Amino acid sequence: MMNEFNLKSPRISVIIPAYNSGKTINETIQSVLNQTFTNFELIIINDGSQDSTLDIVSQINDARIKIFSYLNAGGNVSRNRGLKHAVGEFVSFLDADDLWTPDKLQVQLQALQKNTDAKVAYSWTDYIDEHGVIFLSGTHITANGDVYEKLLVNNFLENGSNPLIHREALIELGGFDESLEAAQDWDMWLRLAAKYFFVAVPTVQILYRVSANSLSSNLVRQEKCCLQVFQRAYKARCITNQNILHLSFTNLYKYLTCKALQKPYNRQKGMAAARFLWKYFINDASRLKRTNFTIKLLFKIAMIIILPTNISTRFLASIKTMNQEA
Repeated sequence: MMNEFNLKSPRISVIIPAYNSGKTINETIQSVLNQTFTNFELIIINDGSQDSTLDIVSQINDARIKIFSYLNAGGNVSRNRGLKHAVGEFVSFLDADDLWTPDKLQVQLQALQKNTDAKVAYSWTDYIDEHGVIFLSGTHITANGDVYEKLLVNNFLENGSNPLIHREALIELGGFDESLEAAQDWDMWLRLAAKYFFVAVPTVQILYRVSANSLSSNLVRQEKCCLQVFQRAYKARCITNQNILHLSFTNLYKYLTCKALQKPYNRQKGMAAARFLWKYFINDASRLKRTNFTIKLLFKIAMIIILPTNISTRFLASIKTMNQEA
């Protein structure tokens, strides 16, 4: 173990907002309790859960766990509530269905100790399904120092369960923006990057769970909030470089298109994907070099819109299998 647990002065505060997370919360908590770094407090904000979340958490016997229950107010409010309870020098947030590798806190803390100019350490992410199986690699981007423009072009931290942050920096910025319904983590990372240096840990340490009912599946809301974040971020640094602007929009609409084309398929998501693909196309300066990619997406969109859901699902699955076997 890297450190013995000190009940009076935890070095790190881990904050888990939990709302109706009974199916995953135990596994998520265990991924924290199994950390090689042990001198932490685990703050669980029960955000008005109506399922078994509170019962499951209450049965876990570990002195580092602190449970606080509130009426339902959403993820941003819950993170800020957790931040008010936190006493650690460093803070890391973890969604109630995501997982960490056992060395996540240890290696990120070491990175910050070796890079004293940095206030944020982040790692790479891979994506798991509802059964905990990895099905997609993240962007795996390594960026150090002033990462503001790179982060504006691409949210390479990818989720809210990633970084380890100096608590004083979060407090100085006032925590998460409670008015945003989505993209709140990206907004927070950008505000941190506007003032502080980042340091990368170039290894996968976050396993982000994707499900049909996740917050990020509401694509219209996500688009609206991302555009709000864009507007603020460009004003914050007075960025006038049109290439950065177009790259930002290109990556946003590429992400939204691919997100809309994930299972479960339905005509409404197909129509949204078509709109996102068009916006991706008009913003992408390299569109003529990526015609094969665009054609593949158009074909998939057409199948989802034209065919009944059960038929399009089977048809696209058979094509995927054929391509894998080829």
